[in-house]
Amino acid sequence: MQYKELKRINELQWMIRIGIVDDKLVNRKTIRQTLEQEPDIRICLEAVNGEDFLLQLQQTDPSLHPHLVLMDIDMPVLGGIETIAVATIKHPEIKFLVLTVFDDDEKIFEAIKAGAAGYLLKEDAAQMLLDAIHNALDLNGAPMSPAIARKTLQWLKEGNGPSNIKSSSPVIDLLSEREQELLKLLVEGLDYKAIASKLFISPQTVRTHISRIYEKLHINSKAQAILLAHKYKWQ
Repeated sequence: MQYKELKRINELQWMIRIGIVDDKLVNRKTIRQTLEQEPDIRICLEAVNGEDFLLQLQQTDPSLHPHLVLMDIDMPVLGGIETIAVATIKHPEIKFLVLTVFDDDEKIFEAIKAGAAGYLLKEDAAQMLLDAIHNALDLNGAPMSPAIARKTLQWLKEGNGPSNIKSSSPVIDLLSEREQELLKLLVEGLDYKAIASKLFISPQTVRTHISRIYEKLHINSKAQAILLAHKYKWQ
């Protein structure tokens, strides 16, 4: 290993490691310029969408994973909310702050349900970003832009989330109806043979479906599927 690369790894291991996931280059550059002024922060990962982010995590030594990821919502291929839902199952040690232009109730509620540790509007990011990162990491807080905090407080007062929230989750919507049916049977505890018998298909077809389900959800085990199911009450 070259000296420069070894030095970079050593630096990353004791600094606050931040990931940025945003499909727009100008946004990533702006965030990077803001954070790299801080001597204890390093950008260790940049991704253009959720799928790119999950793939980079898979290819990176876990000891160099980001401590916190700034996640956009509206991205091609795999959006931010779906990515957070999966990543918090596979990598519970990583915290996620949503950084977006969307302030509608449904997006906020879905992001929090998915596992986001905080929710910032991009218009507030310049003055709030550094404090939000330290709040989430050092104090285990839930930093939010003022407008988002007001909405969240109102939900708590009312005792529920937005009335127009979808009954399903954006994660399960990645699957076809047949795949959803099969996944729910798997989560209920049926083995491949039992699922095959119930759906009048072969065990090999079940295996093929399960493989595609895992690929679409970016998971790799039944245990992770069960955790997602419990999070979203798919059973």
